[in-house]
Amino acid sequence: MLEHFQWLPFLVAISLLTMSPGVDTILVMRNAAREGWRDGFLTSLGICMGLFGHAAVSALGLSVILLGSAELFFVFKLMGAAYLVYLGIQSLRSAMRPMGMTFTDSRQSKAVGGMVSFRQGLLSNVLNPKPIIFYMAFLPQFIDPNYSALNQSLFMALLHFTLAMMWQTLLVLMVHKARIWLARPKVAQVLDSLTGLLLVGFGVKLALSQR
Repeated sequence: MLEHFQWLPFLVAISLLTMSPGVDTILVMRNAAREGWRDGFLTSLGICMGLFGHAAVSALGLSVILLGSAELFFVFKLMGAAYLVYLGIQSLRSAMRPMGMTFTDSRQSKAVGGMVSFRQGLLSNVLNPKPIIFYMAFLPQFIDPNYSALNQSLFMALLHFTLAMMWQTLLVLMVHKARIWLARPKVAQVLDSLTGLLLVGFGVKLALSQR
């Protein structure tokens, strides 16, 4: 399918988008620092799985309806902003407890933590209207009208998924290597405070943005 659209500009654009610091980066690194590489990886997986939803919605034209309704878009945007603020408050509350990061090997804790991390990643992406706008504005430029728009959109989402997983997995491994340093109470407290403020800031910025 690569021959059906100009894939190189698309790869360059999504590579720059993926590596730009933002909510995804903060959330992946926070969860990797708290629970270890597995939870960081599952957070990344949840985030990247949301890309297929955005691609499908864009291809099916539902984004046009969403972006065309100011009221619906406003509600959707507030939901995403509220979720980011909620995650930020969780981090700030954790910063108030003088404990270092823990890296548990308990199977039960990993199962529960993994599910939570995956859900956090998925919801943070799905409830964020920014990817909807990006996919709706960007993907059509690479769609060949002679072929299925849905199949092409999902294929481009697969490319985005692959690049994003590679980049975020690298971040997870870097955090995992620094787990001993991150286990120090003061370091963990600073990290939680910083990520909490950034997440709350992103949430407020999203809520106040015009688009």
